Amino acid sequence: MAVNLIPPDRARLRPVAGVRLGTAQAGIRRPNRKDLLVIALAEGTRVAGVFTRNRFCAAPVTVARAHLDEGEQIRALVINTGNANAGTGERGLADARATCGVAAQLLGLSAGQVLPFSTGVIMEPLPVQRIAAGLPACIADLKPENWAAAAEAIMTTDTVPKAASRSVPLGGAEIALTGIAKGAGMIRPDMATMLCFIATDAAVSQPALKSALQFASDRSFNAITVDGDTSTNDAFIVMATGLAGNAEIVVEDSPEFVALRDALTEIAAELARAVIRDAEGATKFITVRVESGATRDECRKVAYAIAHSPLVKTAFFASDPNLGRILAAIGYAGINDLDVSAVDLYLDDVRVASAGGRDPAYREEDGQRVMRQSEITVRVALHRGHELATVWTCDLSHDYVTINAEYRT
Repeated sequence: MAVNLIPPDRARLRPVAGVRLGTAQAGIRRPNRKDLLVIALAEGTRVAGVFTRNRFCAAPVTVARAHLDEGEQIRALVINTGNANAGTGERGLADARATCGVAAQLLGLSAGQVLPFSTGVIMEPLPVQRIAAGLPACIADLKPENWAAAAEAIMTTDTVPKAASRSVPLGGAEIALTGIAKGAGMIRPDMATMLCFIATDAAVSQPALKSALQFASDRSFNAITVDGDTSTNDAFIVMATGLAGNAEIVVEDSPEFVALRDALTEIAAELARAVIRDAEGATKFITVRVESGATRDECRKVAYAIAHSPLVKTAFFASDPNLGRILAAIGYAGINDLDVSAVDLYLDDVRVASAGGRDPAYREEDGQRVMRQSEITVRVALHRGHELATVWTCDLSHDYVTINAEYRT
């Protein structure tokens, strides 16, 4: 069960001018479930993306990157669940291109104007015929208000659909941002989460859009981990239709750019935290905050060392304040000149360690009180500088093992 995460309120998901979404049940892996999504974009929409750095990246990642690099105006996205089309070699590339071709023909576009995305089981051929058969239903279903259905259509082992909206005054106009995401396991993104799509009607230049996307990605989907595994299919796409009526944002340090960037970061962080709250088998939502570091990079190293540790994660699942495991993770994070006698470790408001060891005022019952909570903050003060970083993670439970042991069955 997800940790303090409720399904999005359909009424609060704002349509974005120039964006239509349609879903279908294509039977890609299982019958009677939404598993195919088309997002159609108005002419003039600018699109930017970041993708997994996994060298075994999926065929749709390779094709989507190529289509973005070729410079044709992107007018549609096709997303399927149930099959990742990863580890499928040349056939997988041909299948991803064929999917784009079918969608393009139905929408009156060129294949290079379509981006493909897939998620699901790796090393199985993509059922292109089922996708092709389902695409007409997706296109017939295209509606601006279909965000909630779209969030459902991209789920795999997720138990709750993930969607969010924002409205921001900008340059004399009211701009909308709405996004969806999916992911519950194989989450330690490197550039993006498994799949996330955010649209806005803001008018923004392509360079400024890319800059805002990178900033948002680093502070949201690149700050979460479930199990330390970087997926083959990670993609984070931002679409800007330019129909809000604001003056186009071009200058990257302008107040308008900062407002758009921060709104994008806020909605991306909400979706990223939802991924962790719905992580496979999770019972605890854990915030790891590392502060007073010499650099942001070293703060992230320490945060991820804690967040990735199976020993730390299983201790949280058991509500066991076996906190030496956290000290060990801090110690092997890779800061070679770390003065451990200067490090302070807190669980919420409880100082656990100081001066290189157990804090004199720490009591086991205080640690147990915090560990029993469903939401916990681990705070590490390095006392080396003024930088900080935050990572969100979860515990590691019996259910995580069961879900992944039985994933293909």
